[in-house]
Amino acid sequence: MSTFSEQYTYFQALAENVLETSVVLPQEAWSLKEMPRRLAEAMRYSLLCGGKRIRPVLLLAAYQSNQDDLSPVLPFAAAVECIHTYSLIHDDLPAMDNDDMRRGQPTNHKVYGEALAILAGDALLTLAFELMASSKLPRALDAVRILASRAGANGMIAGQTLDMDQKVSGNTAGLVRYIHRRKTADLITAPVEMGFVLGGADERVLTAARAYGQALGMAFQITDDLLDQKGNPEVTGKAIGRDKALGKLTWPAVVGVEQAYKDACTAVNEAVNAADNLGKNAGFFRSLANSIPKRVK
Repeated sequence: MSTFSEQYTYFQALAENVLETSVVLPQEAWSLKEMPRRLAEAMRYSLLCGGKRIRPVLLLAAYQSNQDDLSPVLPFAAAVECIHTYSLIHDDLPAMDNDDMRRGQPTNHKVYGEALAILAGDALLTLAFELMASSKLPRALDAVRILASRAGANGMIAGQTLDMDQKVSGNTAGLVRYIHRRKTADLITAPVEMGFVLGGADERVLTAARAYGQALGMAFQITDDLLDQKGNPEVTGKAIGRDKALGKLTWPAVVGVEQAYKDACTAVNEAVNAADNLGKNAGFFRSLANSIPKRVK
């Protein structure tokens, strides 16, 4: 039986392989048959710069809970990471968070300029749907709908909008919770739900999958907030203290560092409980959830 680490590495390697082939680098600066080489370079720069690949890993683990052959679902794994990468490129822009570093290297706009960074993000967003549209899986359209919904105006973009809008007032804790659920948890829930939908899971499992994804996403974002305060830049690959400098609303800022850590652990426990109903890979999902708070210990 494989360990959690071995399973994760296996899924991660599959994701890396399909991402490598998703954007082919043209030989010429431009031609009538291919995208401009400079655009491909900018897309690949951010898409292939590493990371945990947690979203495609979640999708592959979910699909494997019902199906043995993972090859039909690889385009969806790539699509989720394309969406995530585009969101990071745009998030780092001067008009957003104005970050200089991402995963230990200069952000996309620092290397390619703002205009090309925006276009690279746009291209990755569009590529995600092109990849999924090639699928012959019976419930492919359902999976496309899930990703579009959770990445769009009622999901990730909704969270990003309120995250940027410093004029919003009201229940601060409720506002931060809304931002976290939309900006982060929705794009973690999407691949879990998509993987089970594509694999043919029933509604009972899908309900548990949604609960797992939301809880895992909340734990993930609270942990990221804590890392922004006390993380090691050499490990996280980005500067610390950015949220405070930008006046961002974070969970530690609302409830304090100690309570934020407790709340992250509570969310992890919720995810672990939901994982009990996630089929043969339940152990993997439990281990993944339990690994989240360890990032700040």
